[in-house]
Amino acid sequence: MGSGVQIRGGKLVGHFNKNLFRRLLFSYFIVILAGFGAVGFMMSITMKNYMYDMTEDGMMRKAARVNLLIQTMEPGPEMNNMLQMLDGSFDTRIWVFGPGGDIIATSTPNEVSVGKSVSRDIVREVMQGRTPPVQELSFKGLNEPMLSVVVPWGEGESIYGGIVLHSPVNGLNQTIGHIRETILWAILLGLIISTAMVSSFSWSISRPLRQIERVANKIGVGDYSEKLNVRSGDEIGELAETINHISTRLQMTEAERARLDQIRTDFLANASHELRTPLTALQGFLEALQDGLISEEGRSKYYKVMYQETMYMTRLVDDLMDLVKLQNDDIEFQMHPVQLQKLLGRLSFSFESLLKEQGNELFIHVGDDIPKIEGDQDRLEQVFNNLIKNANKFTTNGTITLEANRDEGDIVITVTDTGIGISEKDKPLVWERFFKVDRGRERKNKGTGLGLSIVKEVVARHHGQIQLESEEGEGTVFTIRLPIEQPEKNSSEDS
Repeated sequence: MGSGVQIRGGKLVGHFNKNLFRRLLFSYFIVILAGFGAVGFMMSITMKNYMYDMTEDGMMRKAARVNLLIQTMEPGPEMNNMLQMLDGSFDTRIWVFGPGGDIIATSTPNEVSVGKSVSRDIVREVMQGRTPPVQELSFKGLNEPMLSVVVPWGEGESIYGGIVLHSPVNGLNQTIGHIRETILWAILLGLIISTAMVSSFSWSISRPLRQIERVANKIGVGDYSEKLNVRSGDEIGELAETINHISTRLQMTEAERARLDQIRTDFLANASHELRTPLTALQGFLEALQDGLISEEGRSKYYKVMYQETMYMTRLVDDLMDLVKLQNDDIEFQMHPVQLQKLLGRLSFSFESLLKEQGNELFIHVGDDIPKIEGDQDRLEQVFNNLIKNANKFTTNGTITLEANRDEGDIVITVTDTGIGISEKDKPLVWERFFKVDRGRERKNKGTGLGLSIVKEVVARHHGQIQLESEEGEGTVFTIRLPIEQPEKNSSEDS
């Protein structure tokens, strides 16, 4: 039984220690209770001393007044009447004693009989002209303790005896008791208000921390959907904002990882698909040739197709290597001043035969104010080659126009064709690897589907931008904007 109680007690203490709200509330409650208790105790002591001091000062002034009024009177009925009158006015009992300490007059003859004596020590001090300290005394004949003041009775240096003034202690203690009770109620009220405020404050700390704990646990298992809604400008609010930021970054990282995984999967699937078709054709042709099923006259045709398929795979592998190196930043661009007039002028000769096959014409217009631009000439030539080749594939008996103009600090080059155009649903996909707009075009015009992806990467490495505008049946316009001077060069010159 004893061990079971200890276990339950340990669980209770453990649960208490794990609950931050209870710990804060209990700690603040103890501190506030101790503070209010100490303040109340000090106020009670201070108020009691203050009340006693005020009573003593008042009694001393009253005693001096009594002495002034009776110092010329002789003991007798006249003095007794005067003392009774002063007793009623001052609400204080008055005794007068002679040199020997015997009481010779009193304002309360029913309580104290004349002839009784006062302590010899008090008489000795009074007769020497000194005032004994005020003290709480119990005299014979008095029914309750009194706060007593004793002063010399006389005129000038002539001392006839002493005057004793008594004030009931019970009345003073009752007043102090009422004051203490008022202080206690004030402490209780303050304790209740403080507890409510502390509870609210503790809850404002523990509640967001519990939310943070819950969200952190979800983040730990990969759930980034829930966000913290903590509206405070303190450290807890900053912590919640940081966790939200971390959750968002992790969510973005997870999404990016999923996207990269999907791209990798699509890449492998697309690459496998693109390679499978020519490999299957090569395998079939080689088997036919090996089995002697092809006549001597037909072999040249088969060799030509096999050569085309081999060249296609070579281009595919080369484009894949270029794209991977560009995306991984493994290619170092040789940046030099490039003159676009000469670069674009050479393209009309290199594409002359391909253009004739499609019945197309190529027009190149370069503005007179086109300066040299900083770039890699071979890579820029690759960009325009891919764009012209792409335009030629989708245009028959039409025109392809290259135009270059200056726009402030940029050079704007447009490649316009009058081909089949691109549908709205395909426009966002043209930059994806292995995407082909016309999936049913003849195999003699087939491409790798990587040209535009390479173009976009090369333009980005030149700190440029490329945009697409197209309508089905109307043609396509690619717009490239390249800075005349590269940002790296500018920054180095500034430094």
